[in-house]
Amino acid sequence: MTTRKHFTIVHDGVAIPVSRGGRGRPLVLCPGLNSTQSDLHELAESLRRDHDVVTFDLRGHGLASAADRYTFETFLSDVTAVMAELHHLGLDAAPVLVGYSLGADLAVHYASEHPGTVDRLVLIDGANPVPEPFITEALLPELRAMWEDMVTQREAERGTARQVVLTAQEILDLNVEIDAVRSGILDRYRRIDRPISMIMSTSMAGDSGEGYAPRFNQNWRAGVEQLVREQPRISTTWLDADHALVFTHAPEIAQIIRATAGAVGQAGSMNTP
Repeated sequence: MTTRKHFTIVHDGVAIPVSRGGRGRPLVLCPGLNSTQSDLHELAESLRRDHDVVTFDLRGHGLASAADRYTFETFLSDVTAVMAELHHLGLDAAPVLVGYSLGADLAVHYASEHPGTVDRLVLIDGANPVPEPFITEALLPELRAMWEDMVTQREAERGTARQVVLTAQEILDLNVEIDAVRSGILDRYRRIDRPISMIMSTSMAGDSGEGYAPRFNQNWRAGVEQLVREQPRISTTWLDADHALVFTHAPEIAQIIRATAGAVGQAGSMNTP
């Protein structure tokens, strides 16, 4: 067991809980929408053997306080506040920045706006420049019902490290916004001069041949293929899994991160500010 440090960052009226522990090159693990650092416990623990791992909760998630608004920009401000605090603490080296789902999009935007502050990016099933938006008028009723069910199921987690206080409408609004953000994310990639690795699910919406799943899965793969055509330097690993891969395939993901981050981190350490 490694010694764990816990501290809280207060910014924009929100308290963000941070945990740090492990040894090796610093690594920051950013959760996604509807996920918490507690949810990512297995992945974080696997990474702590080779990395000084920092985890945290986004506003309205886990042990972070609730907020009066939940937008892409406010979540990005949470990430920026955490990274600024780590800079003040004086890390041994620029950290590997790992993001899951929405966390991957936040990582890309952060790195594009703060050059030289990260060693590399590892993006897990997110930050995908999909050619078509996921949220369409035809699917709104079905998706709204799905998120309402999810919010109801998570009621039992209120007051715990796994709670999410966002309403179904707030989650829906954020997904619409994420579609818009991803429509312009290629420009963000063009601004990043650090190595980038992607770990993507082959069936992000599940393996059902019915409903919206086939279209979602095709859209997901098409987005990555477009990105790699434009940015061939980006390495991509596909896992036979759905969007929950970070929970179902944590050991495999940790192994991929260790292999890529370790090798490139050592090679690129001389260029790290």
